[in-house]
Amino acid sequence: MMPNLNNDLIQLRAEIALVAARMVAQDGADIDTARRKAARQVLGVNQPVPNMMPDDIQVEDEVRKYLALFGGPDHSERLAQLRATALQVMEALADFNPYITGPVLQGTAGEHDDIHLQLFADSAKEVQIYLLNRNVNIEISETPHFKGGRHAPVETVSFPWMKETVHAQLFEYQDLRGALKPRADGRPQRLDAAGLRALIAADSTLEQNE
Repeated sequence: MMPNLNNDLIQLRAEIALVAARMVAQDGADIDTARRKAARQVLGVNQPVPNMMPDDIQVEDEVRKYLALFGGPDHSERLAQLRATALQVMEALADFNPYITGPVLQGTAGEHDDIHLQLFADSAKEVQIYLLNRNVNIEISETPHFKGGRHAPVETVSFPWMKETVHAQLFEYQDLRGALKPRADGRPQRLDAAGLRALIAADSTLEQNE
């Protein structure tokens, strides 16, 4: 009997996603780096065929499963701490339309993860001046625009907050248009402070019922 290529691909993607998830959960690797390393480990090649690679959603799902099995109370406490700190930052930066994104939102954040925000303001300089006037030490870098394509990279301000590190990408306000659509798995790409507050409350209720 000839092997079913579709089933083989599904199995390979699942194996790569599982190995990548362990790297993310244990070492704090970002998903893209973990996926490439996992592909080399599973397939033994440096440049695998693109359709063999699991997408971000599949790897995130495996990270959540891994943390649910092995993270225990420590993971829940760490995630709750990160989300509470993120909410404090977002409330302080309310004038700049802050949204949370990344591992802290998706529930895959671990010991090594930072807080990732996206701000939508008229001017990136306004955000920088706001932080500097409050004696917050900032570092400025660039990261790719979430819309990709021809969009130029955006300034990212990194700074310490309550023993955590925050990376805030600075977008123009008009970039928010169309940015609130959910992902393919139904999870939000980003949440504002009200959404994060509701998520924290839901997590608290769930813990009390367990």
